[in-house]
Amino acid sequence: MTSQPPVPPTRRSSTLIGALCAAFSALCWSGNHIVGRAISGEVPPIATGSIRWIIPALLLAPFALPHLRRDWPQIQRTWPTIVTLSLVGGAIFGTLQYVGLTYTTALNVSVLNSVAPVFIIAAGWALFRDRVGAVQALGIATSLAGVIAIISKGSLETLGRLSFNKGDLVILFNMGLWAIYSASLRKRGPMHWMSFTFILAALSAVATLPAWWLEHASGTVLVLTPKAVAALAFVALFPSLLAYATWSRGVELLGSGRAGVFLHLIPIFSALVAGAVLGEEIAGYHLAGFALILGGVWLAARGR
Repeated sequence: MTSQPPVPPTRRSSTLIGALCAAFSALCWSGNHIVGRAISGEVPPIATGSIRWIIPALLLAPFALPHLRRDWPQIQRTWPTIVTLSLVGGAIFGTLQYVGLTYTTALNVSVLNSVAPVFIIAAGWALFRDRVGAVQALGIATSLAGVIAIISKGSLETLGRLSFNKGDLVILFNMGLWAIYSASLRKRGPMHWMSFTFILAALSAVATLPAWWLEHASGTVLVLTPKAVAALAFVALFPSLLAYATWSRGVELLGSGRAGVFLHLIPIFSALVAGAVLGEEIAGYHLAGFALILGGVWLAARGR
């Protein structure tokens, strides 16, 4: 019996898989904001940013080796891009998240994260002349309206009372880095997700070690309490290892612009987690925001 070649996925199935990957990444990063804010002041931010990559690199090493051997010719061709992606999207972005969360609130982070899809589209246009279709633009605008509805609690007065600080500037700068990273993922070349994720984690870990040493030498010492260990295990496994792997796949299947709008799901996941874990009530403005976000994400994922 002769073996049949694999059947390539249809456009519809590719869109579904890409959407599920991007949505799962958003879920993981929602947890990252909650955990990162919860441990701010207790766990040093640069230590967190370094450990979040050391653990994935160690976990992936034995499994990634055979894929690295197979993908090595491609890695050699695109290594400057891979190194840049690792430094921008892994080491710098991943660490600055926790630095920003030390000085700002989870609410402000939600506000600033809502600009990420717009930044990603802008980066795609500036770097690669990507075009945005009318349906996709409508989807982004609709989901952004949903984010604003949740953040403002349905009140423009609440939105007007928001104040921003230096931590917010760090987060806003970080959103620009994330946009460049997401738009540029297409340049890494075809390779197994383990190959790319391992290289990203390993390079990010090495790049952040000097900053961690300086943080430690300045007197900001990591104390491994049970809370710290649990938090570090979470951020290493979910927002780092799993989220980056699924985000890369989502961007590959949807494109950076369409995948970016799934970041608007983060406030939904945050509200649901707060409701389930903290017992916070889901109000009418939550439901209105959820409907707008989900409708916008659906439009953007389908639109061209």
